[in-house]
Amino acid sequence: MAKKDNNGTSTAVDTATDETKVEATAPEAASEAADSTTEHETTTDESTAPAASETFAEIDKYTAHYPDWAREFARKYFTKTYTQFIVHGNVRDLVPSRNEADEPLYEPLRSFLADDLFGARDLVIFYDRSSGIHFTDKASQADFNRALSGYDTIFGTDYVKKLPKDPVRVLSVLENYFRVRLAEGKRIACIIDYAETIVPMAEASTYSSEDRNVLVFLQKWSHDPLFLRSDFTVVLVTENLNDLNQQLVQSPYTAELRISMPTESERLGFATTYLAKRADDYTKRSDVTIESLAQNTAGLGYIQLRAILADVLENRTRLTFETLSELKKAFIEAEAYGLLEFIETDYNLDMVAGHKHAIKHLREAANALRKNRPDVLPMGYLVSGPVGTGKTFTITCFAGEIGIPMVKLKNFRSQWQGVTEGNLEKILHLLEAMTPVAVMIDEADAALGDRDAKGDSGVSSRVFGQIASFMSNTDHRGRIIFFLVTARPDLMPIDLKRQGRAEEHIALFYPGNREEREELLRVMMKKTKTKFPMDIVPEALLNGEQRFSGADMEALMTRAKFRATQTGGITKEVLEEVVADFIPPTYPLEIELQTLAAVLECTSQALLPEEFRDMDRETVVRRIEELKRLIR
Repeated sequence: MAKKDNNGTSTAVDTATDETKVEATAPEAASEAADSTTEHETTTDESTAPAASETFAEIDKYTAHYPDWAREFARKYFTKTYTQFIVHGNVRDLVPSRNEADEPLYEPLRSFLADDLFGARDLVIFYDRSSGIHFTDKASQADFNRALSGYDTIFGTDYVKKLPKDPVRVLSVLENYFRVRLAEGKRIACIIDYAETIVPMAEASTYSSEDRNVLVFLQKWSHDPLFLRSDFTVVLVTENLNDLNQQLVQSPYTAELRISMPTESERLGFATTYLAKRADDYTKRSDVTIESLAQNTAGLGYIQLRAILADVLENRTRLTFETLSELKKAFIEAEAYGLLEFIETDYNLDMVAGHKHAIKHLREAANALRKNRPDVLPMGYLVSGPVGTGKTFTITCFAGEIGIPMVKLKNFRSQWQGVTEGNLEKILHLLEAMTPVAVMIDEADAALGDRDAKGDSGVSSRVFGQIASFMSNTDHRGRIIFFLVTARPDLMPIDLKRQGRAEEHIALFYPGNREEREELLRVMMKKTKTKFPMDIVPEALLNGEQRFSGADMEALMTRAKFRATQTGGITKEVLEEVVADFIPPTYPLEIELQTLAAVLECTSQALLPEEFRDMDRETVVRRIEELKRLIR
């Protein structure tokens, strides 16, 4: 294991033997200890052989200060069955380590791999499509150039003058170099960055010649006998696992290591280290304590946290909770490529008219969240009902009630092969880091795909699988709450609506009596900032002969305000004229279908209007099928 001193100089920790001293990285030192154990076992009986647990304890001793993913790397490396690793997730952030004085150190992944994890390797080689092949020191570069001269002589190339950058020629050159140096007993690590540009996700039928050749190179390396018995490691670095060729990802010879976003305690450790000598300066310019900063930055990485702290210390910017909230929102939306949108609202559930039983349930859920009782909450909600019943508005108001962030999942689908799955993977990892969080997916029947979808090269079925797997993870109960909003729940896959995923099905309907209509009208007057006495409201708006949705009433209030600009105010005559003139855009068959679909999906008898409570379900199903035929 190599460590850095306070000046950033890389040194290596020596592992002493009786005759010589050998520099070794943490996993390599553990492996050497295991090798000596194996030799010992050949000369002793089983009663004196050390237990396997002692071997793993040896690994833990050398890797105690490593992040979890690096410790997992050490364990897999120790098995001597893997030479190829895929490191994915939060790979563009800093990595926590320790310097020579055993003080906290945060460095880029590249530096951590080169100077710490592989600090004692004889050769550490980096490759990416833009920069080509490069080394960590001049001696290694000179050695490679000498070997390259021999390659040019044998194969008639001229790579010494200009190194290739395209993957096929690069990997051919590297393979030749690896075999020569490994035969000499050299220890080699090769880090391939932006691996998704080298072996991108694609359907087998669309592989280019380059894709096929690169895939063969990497798969061959992963189980090559020379590479397996030598001290040789290939690390592929990518943000999204789904961006890589899935044949490589799913290969039994390749191990995946995910770098997670930092936890609250890890963020606190970073902030404390960063402010070690300037804590007083921070305190003077911040309303947010270091502890509160760590608590309220879920979903942010070390680099983003450093940007916030540096803004306070260097730019002397006052850090308030409002400023922190805005910065966090901007960072996370940028990190998610604009595919997540924070829902911020001044409304709460008091703004929702009608839907009394649904509002009562949502208030109870909000109370459970405030009391830190995630165990009593459903994994998710299916919110259905005909258009105009306020489904999206109700959930938006819930966002203002709960005291935890709510985000809206925007359209993450792309026309490009593999991008959709990569986008979704990025979003889901961010959601895990942001917990607790509520997630609204509007038009869920169209957004989430189907297991049996055809015609899009399997994208919809893969999206469905990712979402379904994520939603059913019981570790997320009460920490990531999904709200699937749709007017057509009958079009959604059963697997997403079952218990264990969207467990609670809330149905919303148009106001059914005068009291509910008056309540809805008052709410819409408040929302549109319209004022007039209730006794001038036309009876046609409240008597129930024609049903008006919340969207219809909002449109009526807007029209009344428009007319009032000509007449000088909203009068009884203006309202009567507007109501008489208004023709809502009705689609009676579609509205009936959406209403009955919501009735069929609702999981609570109390949420159903009286006219639907005693309806025979078989009758509802037959009517839905009849409506579908009529609409088609």
